[in-house]
Amino acid sequence: MRAWRVERPGPPAARKFERHREPVPIPRPGELLVRVLACGVCRTDLHVLEGDLPVHRPGVVPGHEVVGEVAGVGSGAAEFAEGDRVGVAWLRGTCGECRYCRSGAENLCPYSVYTGWDADGGYADYTTVPAAYAHRLPDGYSDVELAPLLCAGIIGFRALRRAWLPAHARLGIYGFGASAHLAAQVALAQGATVHVLTRSAEARRLALELGAASAGDAADPPPEPLDSAILFAPAGELVPPALAALDRGGTLAIAGIHLSDIPSLNYQEHLFSERQLRSVTANTRQDARDFLAFAAEHRLHVVTTPYALDDADRALADLAADRVTGAAVLTP
Repeated sequence: MRAWRVERPGPPAARKFERHREPVPIPRPGELLVRVLACGVCRTDLHVLEGDLPVHRPGVVPGHEVVGEVAGVGSGAAEFAEGDRVGVAWLRGTCGECRYCRSGAENLCPYSVYTGWDADGGYADYTTVPAAYAHRLPDGYSDVELAPLLCAGIIGFRALRRAWLPAHARLGIYGFGASAHLAAQVALAQGATVHVLTRSAEARRLALELGAASAGDAADPPPEPLDSAILFAPAGELVPPALAALDRGGTLAIAGIHLSDIPSLNYQEHLFSERQLRSVTANTRQDARDFLAFAAEHRLHVVTTPYALDDADRALADLAADRVTGAAVLTP
């Protein structure tokens, strides 16, 4: 099978990201062998490739938005059968015993492991996944449409929860890529007024097409005070203006796993009047189930830019240069 491996992370001139030919993996007990039908290209993959997130497994295969078909079942993995369509997401395993796992906060488990970081992911013809962390997928979507739901969609859904979106909220969204364009649709379905702030003119057009009340540049203030805001762009310099845009009692959630340094905050301007700043750390399996159930009930418009698996390096380069509209998706 084909598989792309991050042999040496780093900037473009120094990194080594290569396509290999290798045997199909064998599922361990409790695991599924999955034939990859589509794999989303996430900005987290880019952070792994560029070295912002030090790889946990040398030579790892990236990709954690995998839609596939079960091609083999390890002993004890009775939840699925060969031929089932499944989703493989970022969260791959937790201890199940720590106080975080026992309290329903398994995303905070100190022993958690992740697809495409600790174990090989979906930039390949086949991958494996523990059956307990595989997801059943909603009907009515193509494989390519489903792929971005498995991280961009799930993490955007959790970010909305972390942003404490009140009824009839005024929501600000900073950055408008794969995750943001799905989270915006969830917020709109929940009755929110959405204001998008992003540097991409094409993304601003898409935001308005999807129902945003306004779309401005990332450096611009929104047209009204915000009850909640989500920062999807990995740009720490946007934290102060996003906090300043909040109304009294407002909440800013930072959705990314990596963020550049945040400039100095002024307490009176940015945090006083009970404004809150919250991070988002992965997601729980319950978040995933809840979001996928929402997607089954509300037909989301998933904007994708397809690439062949053999062009994974080009897809990541386009993502880094903001040349991707919606979500990039690899197909075999």
